[in-house]
Amino acid sequence: MRYLALATDYDNTLATDGRVSDRARDALERLRSSGRRTLLVTGRRIEDLLVLCDCLELFDYVVAENGALLYQPATQVTELLAEAPPEAFVEALRSRKVQPLEIGEVIVATHAPQEMRVLGAIQELGLELQLIFNLDAVMVLPPGVNKASGTKVALRKLGMSPHQMVAIGDAENDHSLMRLAECPVAVSNAVDSIKSIATFVTDAPAGDGVIEVIDGLMADDLASVAPQLTRHHVALGTRPDGTAVWLPPYGCNVLVTGPSGSGKSTFASGLIERFAGKHYQVCVIDPEGDYVSQNVLVTIGDQQRAPSIAEILAVLRDPYVHINSNLLGVPLADRPAFFAELLPHLHAMRLRTGRPHWLLVDEAHHLLPRLWNRVPQLTKETIFVTVHPDRLAPSILSSIDVVIAVGDHPDKTLGEFAAASGREYLNLPPCGASGDQAACWFVHSSEGPFPMRPIPGVAERIRHYRKYAEGDVRYNSFYFRGPFGKHNLKAQNLAVFCQIAEGIGDETWMYHLRRHDYSRWMRDVIKNRELADAVEDIEGRMDLDPGQTRALVRAAVETRYTLPE
Repeated sequence: MRYLALATDYDNTLATDGRVSDRARDALERLRSSGRRTLLVTGRRIEDLLVLCDCLELFDYVVAENGALLYQPATQVTELLAEAPPEAFVEALRSRKVQPLEIGEVIVATHAPQEMRVLGAIQELGLELQLIFNLDAVMVLPPGVNKASGTKVALRKLGMSPHQMVAIGDAENDHSLMRLAECPVAVSNAVDSIKSIATFVTDAPAGDGVIEVIDGLMADDLASVAPQLTRHHVALGTRPDGTAVWLPPYGCNVLVTGPSGSGKSTFASGLIERFAGKHYQVCVIDPEGDYVSQNVLVTIGDQQRAPSIAEILAVLRDPYVHINSNLLGVPLADRPAFFAELLPHLHAMRLRTGRPHWLLVDEAHHLLPRLWNRVPQLTKETIFVTVHPDRLAPSILSSIDVVIAVGDHPDKTLGEFAAASGREYLNLPPCGASGDQAACWFVHSSEGPFPMRPIPGVAERIRHYRKYAEGDVRYNSFYFRGPFGKHNLKAQNLAVFCQIAEGIGDETWMYHLRRHDYSRWMRDVIKNRELADAVEDIEGRMDLDPGQTRALVRAAVETRYTLPE
């Protein structure tokens, strides 16, 4: 399910003349039987609701006093989310004969046209308070307190994000709640300003409109309105004519593929940033430490210590935290099994809370290989990053909705994907890309692949930073052998390279230096052209002794990578 929570206003939305109809109550019971959560979000005080509403037990939480107070009907526990109004302010309102005047735990409420007297008291006392209007009602609250702020607290207690929520409202004080929700809905009797920001407007007013929304949730999870939720789409890039290419945030699997060093991780990193910017929680499975420098991610694990499943799930409990599960500490052969063990836990969490919203699996051909016989069933909202699409498990290939091919020959890459997945790839328009371009293919669309310029990430990222500084490039390691092959010392990363360089004899060191072996390895394997060019300059200098060249090469590495102590 996409929507796991329903938040509704009370007066003139769920209730008419302060009362909830039997039909609306029955609809709430049906909704809860589906496993969904319910929130009542209102400007009313709790003491009023306890008298008026005979179905509070059908709500997980009540956000009352326009976001200032949280009440849990199951436990009857009340939590203040802001400070009570200053006594001097209340006395000032009474002295000004503000009538009617309702004093809650936090909220102070009256009706128009008393707002000028209220503003006068606030100005006279030098207070920082805000006025919120709800039809003819005037509410006074601390700054930053509104229906959205209170609803966020309730959702966090439920382990949910606003992206799992449908919200229904009718009046001015529902603006913040509507803008918070993934799918805002206005009842037909709502004011025009609320209707203008709603995904759709119900045909019926008030409680009957709420029933209409619940019926839609129960029928197809409001799938019919999904095309209208374009404000949540995430940008992939731009077409040659400058128009944006958008990815729906729900119901898609994405494959990012291309040769080594073609920019797959760079593209994926930018996509992570944009999902995080819209508060869609991202969980990255990072076998080789490629994403440790992503500022929006909290990294668990390193080369010395593998992350535990319990750690990963604990971090994901916060809907606003994005995680990078660094598997460098897991032996290479054990990584597919670790992922297979983790995935059911993530799947269960998604069923319960709808999160993490997106899963990114790097080196997907290794974690989910074609011959791996324990491939778990994956839901949607997963990004697979691989250099070998033809080596992915068939069930993964068949689940792909969007393919992003990067590198100099995207037609070849897309052809490999089509052949491996059994999709037709004949008579498609050419989609060559070069430079900073890629090719995009919405495989279920009648349109073929097309050129696309990816949107670069905002944060500066060192490619494969941890992998090359501390990880293991395996069969691409550098071997110090010397002129007569007397040695066979393996440097599987830059840290080991610098350690061996410090201790190896001058004859061996200078042999590789004069052959330009160091710069060649750094260019071809480390994929850092800037570092390779700097080292190549050192290799060409004849005025330096061996010790000086060692120091300069190490300095060139250390200015670009933080090596372990």
